[in-house]
Amino acid sequence: MSARTVLLPGLLLDVVTGQLQPGRAVVVTGDRIAAVLAADDAPSATDALVVDLAGMTLLPGLVDCHAHLVGEVDGGHSYAELLTRSPAQEALTGVRNARDTLLAGFTSVRDVGTFRAFVDVALRDAITAGWVPGPRMAVAGAYVTSSGGGGDITGLAQDVDVVVPRDLRAGVADSVDQVRTAVRRVLHGGADLVKVIATGAVMTAGGVPGAPEFSEDEIRAAVDEAALYGADVAAHAHGAEGIKRAVRAGVRSIEHGSLMDDEAIAMMADAGTFLVADVFCGDWIAEQGRLHGWSAEVLRKNDETTQVQRDGFAKSVKAGVRLAFGTDSGIYPHGLNARQFAYQVDLGQSALDAIRTATVWAAELLRWQDRIGQVAPGLYADLVAVAGDPTQDVRVLEHPSFVMKAGEVVVAAPRTP
Repeated sequence: MSARTVLLPGLLLDVVTGQLQPGRAVVVTGDRIAAVLAADDAPSATDALVVDLAGMTLLPGLVDCHAHLVGEVDGGHSYAELLTRSPAQEALTGVRNARDTLLAGFTSVRDVGTFRAFVDVALRDAITAGWVPGPRMAVAGAYVTSSGGGGDITGLAQDVDVVVPRDLRAGVADSVDQVRTAVRRVLHGGADLVKVIATGAVMTAGGVPGAPEFSEDEIRAAVDEAALYGADVAAHAHGAEGIKRAVRAGVRSIEHGSLMDDEAIAMMADAGTFLVADVFCGDWIAEQGRLHGWSAEVLRKNDETTQVQRDGFAKSVKAGVRLAFGTDSGIYPHGLNARQFAYQVDLGQSALDAIRTATVWAAELLRWQDRIGQVAPGLYADLVAVAGDPTQDVRVLEHPSFVMKAGEVVVAAPRTP
């Protein structure tokens, strides 16, 4: 590509002000946005590569703050199946998943855990080096979880005595001191953040989503230890008590929040804790799980948490909780992430605010405001263009016509459903 590229959209969406601006040009130099100016003042085709995006709306590249790029789509059976796959197989599926995520317009993800420890670190580094295509990644390295908890390998028969590979249990911890050790192990291994499994999980055999699996002191130990490294903690927490423990302990975000009550919502709002709620994938699990024979336990727990999570999300919108977009990709096939926008609008967000959860607000959660989240000079040239106006019909985000990451065009032709 030319060292300088000029994008000429029909409309430019300023996600901060909400304004749709006609007659603008975005000038890209290298991997950064160099200028946003009037189209009449933009460099000509003799001085730059000009990309005509007439009839399209240009906005920042999208961010999924709850992704799992490593591994196959969860089949809803047992985590013991992970013993049949090697770290190399997990890594190569991660390459495929990263590509599909980028093609869908998601130029950044916060990857919140992999069972095969540090495969996500390797994938992040390969993308950064330009070896494989994919979104820029912030990664968790491994789950910090109690033994038998939502991030451990469960589902083996009671009489099976097997030594589980160390990388599948890298973050297992059962005391304050063990939690601190696990956090150090994860961060020393190259993780950018820490993922704590504070309650049971829907997808874990034997797990009870509403049951706390770490004490408040254990979660606080994770937060304090991570802070020494300048890292944040994301807490997987379905149950209300687990959410409250995590908020009091100072986590950066609550993931899922399915069984939140009014007190938990108020606590998140007061503390400024982000909620990252995957309000789309419950329908996928219910439909595809029954079609493909997922375990009755998983399907039951999904049914018990899907609608109540959505009710809590709607309350959180009204309460002013800080929200960031996250879909639990990996539960469903990668590349369908944008389907969640319509769900968030149905649950009370404006289309503009739903877009903000995946742009400027997501950047705030990641502390990447100086890198992504807006179309502004100095930020990475991570950009998406869609046919139509996403503030009127948010579903157009499901089919981006143009995707650019770090100044390189990834998708240049219209995408159809």
